[in-house]
Amino acid sequence: MVTINSVIPGSPAHKCGAAKGDILIKINDHPISDVLDYMFYATESNLDLEIQRNSAVIHLKAEKDEYDDLGLEFETFLMDCKQSCRNKCVFCFIDQMPLGMRDSLYFKDDDARLSFLQGNYVTLTNLNQNDIDRIIRMKLNINVSVHTTNPELRVKMMNNRFAGEKLNYIRQLAENGIKLNCQIVCCPGLNDGAELKRSLSDLGALMPNISSMAVVPVGLSKFRDGLYPLTSFTKETAEETIEIIEEFQAEFLRKFGTRIVFPSDEFYLIAERDIPTAEKYEDYPQYENGVGMVRSLIDEFMDALDCTEYDNRQRHVSIATGYSAVGTIKSLAEAAEKRFNGLKCTVYAIRNDFFGESITVAGLITAQDLIAQLMDKELGEELLISSAMLRKDSDVFLDDLTITDVSRELGVTITSAENDGYDLLDAILGLK
Repeated sequence: MVTINSVIPGSPAHKCGAAKGDILIKINDHPISDVLDYMFYATESNLDLEIQRNSAVIHLKAEKDEYDDLGLEFETFLMDCKQSCRNKCVFCFIDQMPLGMRDSLYFKDDDARLSFLQGNYVTLTNLNQNDIDRIIRMKLNINVSVHTTNPELRVKMMNNRFAGEKLNYIRQLAENGIKLNCQIVCCPGLNDGAELKRSLSDLGALMPNISSMAVVPVGLSKFRDGLYPLTSFTKETAEETIEIIEEFQAEFLRKFGTRIVFPSDEFYLIAERDIPTAEKYEDYPQYENGVGMVRSLIDEFMDALDCTEYDNRQRHVSIATGYSAVGTIKSLAEAAEKRFNGLKCTVYAIRNDFFGESITVAGLITAQDLIAQLMDKELGEELLISSAMLRKDSDVFLDDLTITDVSRELGVTITSAENDGYDLLDAILGLK
C-alpha cells in the first residue's frame, strides 16, 4: 500500500476519480508496495484500482492505452525508502572517505530496484527468495556485484555471513532467463589469480544469460586506518590480470561469439599497455564501469578532428585531469594543436592529495586540489575539467566547492567537458 501524493490533471487516474491522499492498495488485484509493482501492473489498458479513502475501500476503473502513464505520483520515486547495503566490504570506497563530507556521500546503496531502473550494481545480499521470484516473474534484467564465486571468500570479502549462499540467486536468475551484467572488484592477494579464474569460469558456465562482466581494480584512499590491509595493483600484477582475462576472452569468443569479460581501462594504464582497439570492446557493454572509456574518447576525438574545418583561431586553454588519463589527454591536445596552428593547449596532471596519491582517476579530484596545484600555473583563457569531477547535474565538487569557487580562486573561466571526444574538442576550441 502506498499513499498517492498527487494526480496529474487530465490523466486516466484523474478521470477515474483518484485523489491526493488516497492509499493505493492493489491494481487488478495485485498488491502494490513499490515502484516496480506499480510500473509492472499499471501497463494494461483496463485497470481496477483498489483504493483506501479515509476508512472506506473503493474500486476505481481506469482506461488508457497500453503502457501509457496512469498519472499517479508518489512522495518518492521508489514509493518507499532506498535500500542500503548490509555488507562491509573490505574494498568499499565509502569506508575510505574522511569525515565531514556531505551526508549523501556516505550512503551505501544496494537496491535491486535501482539496478533495473538506473543500472546500479547490487550484491543481492539484502534480497530474499520472494524478491528473486518477483525479479523472475517481472523479467527484470539486473546488474550484480559478484566479486567472487567462492562462497567462503565472498563471505570474507563482504563481511556478510550470508554473502556466500546468496550466490545461488545468481544461478537462479540466469537459469530463468534473466540477463545479468556482472562486476568484480579485484583485490590483489584475495580474488585475483586462481580465484579470478574460478569466478570467470563459474560465470561463463551460466551463458547465455551472462550479458557481460567487468573486472576493475580496487581503489585505495589514504583513509584506511583500521581497515583490511589491501594493496594496490602494480605494473606486474595488472599485467597478470589482463593476461588471465584475455585468455578467457579468447575462450568465450570461440564458444559463444562474444568476449563477455572485459578489464577496466585502469588495468591497461597501470600495466602501461596500449588501450585495445574499439573492436575488442564489442558494443561497450561495461562502459559505465570504466571499460572502453579511453578508447571511445580517443576515437571520437579523432573523428571530431577529421570533421572540423581548419581555421587560424588564436586560443590558449588548459586541461586538468588525473594522472591515469594525462597521457591520453596530452596526445589528444597535441593532435588538436597540429590541426589548429594558433591553438595552445596545456595539460596538467593533478595529484590527489585529498584521497591519496594512489587515487589517479579524474572523477575523484577535488576543488581544493585543483586550486592548490594550479594557483601559480599558466592557465590561458579557459580551464577545462572533466564533468566526472562534479556531482551529477550540478557544478559541485566532492568537497562541496563549486566551479564558481574554483574560478574565482584561479582567476580563469572553467568549463566542464563530458567523457566524449566531440564535446572535448568543442571545449578546447571554445565552441561549447
